[in-house]
This record gives sequence, C-alpha cells and structure tokens, in this order.
Amino acid sequence: MTVIMSRLWLSLVLTAAASLLNLCTGLHLEDVQRAHVHAPNPRSSLQVVKQWKLFTYNFLPHAPTQDVNFYNPSNILATGLAILNDRIFIATPKLFSGVSSTLNWISREDFDESPVLNAYPDWSYTTTGRTDFNCSDLVLISVYRMRVDSCNRLWVLDAGISRSLEDYEKTCPPKILVFDLKTNQVVRRIDFPSGVLRGESLFTNLVIDETTTKSGTCDDVFVYISDTVEPGIVVYDCIRDTTWRVSHPAMYPDPDFAQAQILNDRFVLMDGIVGFTFDPHKAVVYFQPFATDRIFSVTREVLRAGPISINQVLPVKLVGKKSSQGISIAVSLLDGSLIFSPVTETAVASWNPYTNEQHVLAQDQVRLQFVSDMTIPAQENSYVYVISSKFHRFFLKNLNTEEVNNRIIKIPLSGLKATAQISQFPNNYQTRTYPGIPIPVPLNHYYQLTNSIQAKSLNLAPTQGYFTRPSHSNHPYEFDNAGVINYTVKNPFTALNQGETFPPPKALRNQDQFSFLDSLAASAPEPLNSHQPSLPDYFYQRTARATDSASN
Repeated sequence: MTVIMSRLWLSLVLTAAASLLNLCTGLHLEDVQRAHVHAPNPRSSLQVVKQWKLFTYNFLPHAPTQDVNFYNPSNILATGLAILNDRIFIATPKLFSGVSSTLNWISREDFDESPVLNAYPDWSYTTTGRTDFNCSDLVLISVYRMRVDSCNRLWVLDAGISRSLEDYEKTCPPKILVFDLKTNQVVRRIDFPSGVLRGESLFTNLVIDETTTKSGTCDDVFVYISDTVEPGIVVYDCIRDTTWRVSHPAMYPDPDFAQAQILNDRFVLMDGIVGFTFDPHKAVVYFQPFATDRIFSVTREVLRAGPISINQVLPVKLVGKKSSQGISIAVSLLDGSLIFSPVTETAVASWNPYTNEQHVLAQDQVRLQFVSDMTIPAQENSYVYVISSKFHRFFLKNLNTEEVNNRIIKIPLSGLKATAQISQFPNNYQTRTYPGIPIPVPLNHYYQLTNSIQAKSLNLAPTQGYFTRPSHSNHPYEFDNAGVINYTVKNPFTALNQGETFPPPKALRNQDQFSFLDSLAASAPEPLNSHQPSLPDYFYQRTARATDSASN
C-alpha cells in the first residue's frame, strides 16, 4: 500500500509539474509584459472594447483570399474610427498592399472580442484586385478617417492613394462621399479640383464645422481637410460648393522630431499636419503634424476668410508643447479640454486651456502604443474612444502576429461629470468643478496663452508633465528681402512662400527659443484681410450642379 501511495503521489507531482511547465511555456510575451506593466501602474482606467491580432473580413464567396495582393493580414492596420449607437466604423487605409476593404463596420451587438470586419456599404465599393472601375464610379480607394455629422450622415474622406508606404500609387483624385446612415446610400459626392492639390497630396483627416448651419440638413457646413504629405489645410464651403487651400510652416514636419520611439522601437516618420480637431464653442481648429512636439490652433474665421493674400502670413497660434510626438487630438465638449496622446509615454492625457489643469486619463505600455485616432461620441460625451495599433511594428516590418496589434479602447474623461446636455450651456463650457479659478471666457482672451493662470492640480506622476504652455518670446531673426518671386510657377518653394517664412538654422536657436514657431504665441494675430486675391490657383468656384447621389 505504501508503494502504491508513493507512486500515486509521484504521479500527481509530475502531472502538476507538467501543467505548470505548459502554463509557463504557453504564457504569451504580451501577457508577461502586461503583468509587469500593470502591477505597479494605477493609470489604466481604460476599457478594451474590441481587439484583434490580425484583421479579417466577411469575404464574399470565392474571394481571392490566397492572393497576398488582395488580402495580406500582416499589412492591415486601423487608423480611424467613428462610434454610433448601433455600429462602429473602422478605417483600414491602403498603407501597404493586401488591404481588401478600406472602410468597414462592426455591430455593437456583436460581443465577439475580435469580430470580422464588414465592408461598408458593401463590396462593390472596394477596388482592391479590381480593374473594372474608373474614378468617376462610387468606389473607395484608401480611407484614413471619417466623421459623423448631426444629421446621421457619415463623411468619408478618400485619399485616392494606394500603398502610400510602398510605391505611392495615385489611383484616383481624392474625394468625399457622404453616406446617409439610415439607407447606407451616397447622398453627396465632393470632388476636389486639381488646383488645391499638390504633387504628392495625401488627404488624411477632416473636421466638420456645423457652428453656423441654418438649413438643418447639414448641407451648409464647412469642412476642413488636412493634407499631410504636401502640408496644408483645404477648406470646403458646402453651400457654395467652393474650395481653397491655406498653408503655414507650422503644418510641416520638424526634422528634429522625425524619429519617434515607442518602448524599444525607433522609427522615422516625417508626416506633416495630421492631428485635427475642432472646438465648436470657441470656433478654434487645433492641429499638429506628427513630426513635432507642438500643437497649434487657427480660428474658424481665418479658415473661412478664403485664401491668404500674397506675402500675408496665416495667423496661426502656438497652443503648447507636448512631451513627445503624437497623431490624434480631440476636444471634450464637457469643459473644452484638449485630449492628446504622446506616443513615447504610451498615454492619453488632457489639458484644460482655461485652468491649465492636466490629467493622465490612461497610461498603458501595451495597449496604448500608437493612438492614431480618437473621438468623443455625442451620445457618450463623458468618454473618449481611441483606436490604437502597433503601427511602428507594421512600419518596421517586425510585427508579431501572435500579439494583439489593433484595439478600440474606451477611456473616461476627467474633470466635469456632466449630467446635463451641452445644449443647456451652448455659449460657454460648464466650469463649476473648478471653483476659485478665474476663467477667461471672452473669445479674445481664449488665445492669450501666456496668462497667469496656474495649474490647479497636476496629476501626472511619474512624469513631470505632458503639456506646457509657451511663454513670451520675440521673433528670433530679421527678415531679408527675398526679391521678386514668380508666384505663377508651381513648385514647393513657391507654395511655401505664399505669405510664409522659413525657420532659422538650428544652430542659431538658443535655449529659450528652439524654433521660430515658439514666437507664434507672442501676440495676438492681426485680422485677416478680407480681400480675396484673384489668383486662379488658390481660389476655386465650381459651376453649379446637382448634388450627386447614389443614383449617379
């Protein structure tokens, strides 16, 4: 009996040891990292809504899924999202070959952690692997981001560029398709004239400005579009079917910030203006290139005033400096806080322009490695939804397909906990959660970035701060006469000099003035001249035509 019990005990010990060995060898590296990161880290008040190791689609029967030019899951990552009550839209642009569908949706009633993507509105809009289409068709080439308006319509910005990180094929001119989300039909098509495009234009983001709409149909809005590779902002006046383009050196990438670092990965990405958001209460557009540590702003009135005159500088303001580069930004409609995500810190943070108060909303080295888009749904305005991916791994071609590489994350906003709708205080933000702090509410003080308001609290440990405000500084150099410039010749130098200036060499900057862009906060800009120049290459008025619809 003793021998039998000894053998039984030895068998149990061996079985337990084998189970423990299997558990240890089966534990994924990402799980080890997560356990290591989150044990001492209390700053992860986030909820993973969906996550994917690799994307797959709800393919049609007989789809050529074995063809890597049609479907290569190692080349598909998400850069944009839009949140509705019943659906989530996800943009998977054609950065590389093998992206089967560029605009997709999943049901919010699908409780699968990694649901398959459905092509929107259907597979007939997809051009991957097809030759039976032309650019006048209702098709989508490559979508980076899309936005929902108050009329329940989805504005989809199609860049028209295939394989932008490979051979940069200009498949079709960029356009916007507006979908009625009740019928999933196109109700409007917006084609951009060649005059507002540049040689390598890449339209990546858009803002819908509904602050002065009167029709109730969302057809009298203004749309602001970012051109990332040929940096600038394209403005579209919907009611007049008119478009123009403005630019400024602040929209260009800064070579000093070309290299970014996420954990142990370093990569070089010289992207211009791409982060884009709008504060409708104060009529301000915030923007940022990726290759910079700054966030800038420009007013709605400046953008709507038309193209700038020759030798006139676009009145851009420096909002502040971040701790590292970043892509996405958003504005909380609760208190006007600017939401941003510094990539090196793998965090999402907020900064209130009224109180200078900062918060780390979430910090997670695994799940927040590269936040490419964020949105605050009107129906859930106390939360920000972000889409994060391991873009750097896709970019560096060192992707681990056994790890989660794309996530949709929901993060609660700090500060004001609104119980009422925004409509109850449309002319100003509710600021009752900040007693004793003088709040500058007039519009002319909103841009006074050097006011004496001190931070009420700085909830930023272990870092010292993610966001800093600029101080007064003089322009670092005198302008020299550039001579007579032929503004009719189309080249990048001419475009940059349409009322814009070059920064000084880095060697000429001192410790207090690293870039001439810092001087944008020195004083309020002068009013923009209302005179519209008669330059055909900078202002476009198309002839009146019927609104495109799905039947065209």
